[in-house]
Amino acid sequence: MTHPLRLHPDRLFPSDGRTRDIARALHAGVKDLPIVSPHGHTDPAWFAKDEAFSNPASLLIVPDHYVFRMLYSQGVPLDALGVPTVDGSTTEADPRKIWRIFAENYPLFRGTPSRMWLDWVFAEAFGIDVRLEPATADLYYDTIDAALKTPAFRPRALFDRFGIELIATTESPLDPLEHHAAIRASDWNGRVVTAYRPDPVVDPETPGFAANVRRFGETANEDVGSYAGYLAAHRFHRARFRDAGATSTDHGHPSAATADLTPSEAEALYARVMAQPTAAESELFRAQMLTEMAAMSVEDGMVMQLHPAVSRSHNASVLARFGRDKGGDIPLPGEFVRALKPLLDRFGNNPALTLILFTLDEDTYSRELAPLAGHYPSLRLGPPWWFHDSPEGMRRFRERATEAAGFYNTVGFNDDTRAFLSIPARHDVARRMDCAFLAKLVAEHRLEEDEAHEVARALAYDLVKQAYRL
Repeated sequence: MTHPLRLHPDRLFPSDGRTRDIARALHAGVKDLPIVSPHGHTDPAWFAKDEAFSNPASLLIVPDHYVFRMLYSQGVPLDALGVPTVDGSTTEADPRKIWRIFAENYPLFRGTPSRMWLDWVFAEAFGIDVRLEPATADLYYDTIDAALKTPAFRPRALFDRFGIELIATTESPLDPLEHHAAIRASDWNGRVVTAYRPDPVVDPETPGFAANVRRFGETANEDVGSYAGYLAAHRFHRARFRDAGATSTDHGHPSAATADLTPSEAEALYARVMAQPTAAESELFRAQMLTEMAAMSVEDGMVMQLHPAVSRSHNASVLARFGRDKGGDIPLPGEFVRALKPLLDRFGNNPALTLILFTLDEDTYSRELAPLAGHYPSLRLGPPWWFHDSPEGMRRFRERATEAAGFYNTVGFNDDTRAFLSIPARHDVARRMDCAFLAKLVAEHRLEEDEAHEVARALAYDLVKQAYRL
């Protein structure tokens, strides 16, 4: 016996009838707005080459750490899911077997945002109307596999079908950006831009940091033996990224620490981190580079994003066998008020800088981030991120940040995902949750309904374009 797969039209709306009616009306006004995805990790090669995705498992399971981390937590080995190993040793290669394991364990995703996103993909993208379970595993696989072989499911066709206006990918300054060049040279009019992620040449604790910096300097034709030459290399690569459409930079530091050293202090610190730095010296260098990046953003207009406070690859055995980004990243406590002060003392009052702050520490929303963004012209709050990109995470964010920061010191929504097919589902969840929050304000006579319609549009579309200068 199979069970129907239904996406209820009132999902995520309030249960109270009057408030639900308001949420419906608000959502009707924003649900079909174009999708602007200003920060994410889709592969630009998809859009440059426009080749068919190979099979359901390699598209929806093998690369998605949201999916396989849940399965791994319940004892499903990553080998059985086809996740590639560092040394190239054998893992499961039969995509249908991988899919059947996924189907057998699909109940594990009940109550999670992954379940909402996946069900949307199954129902809306592929037209499947029965629930995924062992009895329907092969039906799902065959339906999706057949669809992926058609032109309608090529990356560019899906981009257009999903109503995507823009996607920003994220690349290292060591990336040649050839896929972005190919997209621009093609006759396709989809807008795919890059974002400058300098972590491999900014974080001295990155494996191969010194070699990365040398290559970074060579490709910029700058002598990175000096700090001045190193900063000049950043300016060169930032300009190269702007030529590829970039309007933003992104920084994934362990903390939000910033520093403002004198030139001689910075030069001496740079020499030490290029040799054998201590952990404290590495942290100070990252802190100094955030302030240097802010200075460059004031010069060239690129928007900064800061994604701090994650313990990366917490599971040492998974890291050793499967490498980074395999579901073992865990949130850490965050601190912003003291951490950002050196940077804000220089640039916080300068509207030429936009620094978008993200956090995995929800306690900082009302205590630190909303008050900071509600004061400094340079600061904006990014949407709930990663573990909090969820209905309850979005609700908590609006409840804790709105009274101090308002709506207009936030930047709308970004999906921050590698899972291309889930992008419309993620934006749909965000739009529904924002409309539900606004409906409550209207029902409690804290906001007029015409104002709520204006805010709903701003949160879905206008603010992201304004904040990211798109």
